[in-house]
Amino acid sequence: MDTSGTDTTTSPDLAPRRGGRGARERILWAANKLFYEEGINATGMERLTEVAHVSRRTFYQHFPSKNALVDEYLRQLEEATPPGEHVLNRSDLTPRERLLGLFAAPPAGVPLRGCPFHNAAVETAGTLPAVRAAAIHHKERFTQRLTDTAREAGAEDPETLARQLAVLFEGARALTTSVDNTSPLADGRALAATLIDAAIARAA
Repeated sequence: MDTSGTDTTTSPDLAPRRGGRGARERILWAANKLFYEEGINATGMERLTEVAHVSRRTFYQHFPSKNALVDEYLRQLEEATPPGEHVLNRSDLTPRERLLGLFAAPPAGVPLRGCPFHNAAVETAGTLPAVRAAAIHHKERFTQRLTDTAREAGAEDPETLARQLAVLFEGARALTTSVDNTSPLADGRALAATLIDAAIARAA
């Protein structure tokens, strides 16, 4: 059974068309692509408006500031499920497979950038309370989803297993970004399998 999950990011091929209606959607599309691939701080207004095909005047008609766009970017990302976490939504996999699927390498061509909420929190370094709150909310919600999946898998102590897997997942993705290869994800998967199987065995 496939355990790779579905790891997606915005693709340039899906860019909204220039001009006409949908300026807000184009701005959000550009933010989703640029903030994740190039970084929030590195993405200036000129870059945003260029990729979104809008003028600065049009940008400010939809968002009062870049920070407001960052807030909306994270809000929509939470609703859509961030890259790398979609596998938890799959009904065709067992709970164990869903947990291990978190450590699948992204498809070829997808940038190794880790968790967008982690990235945003690190980049803003506590200077934007809304970003900090969004990151905390996402991590808490993600850990709860891990807990629910671990419980479904039959783990003895799903809360503890979920916290351990959250640390392992975050670390593996961060290291993958740092070394620019997916070997940490493979190592993380092996360690996750050990943790999951031990937790299930203790409950037997």
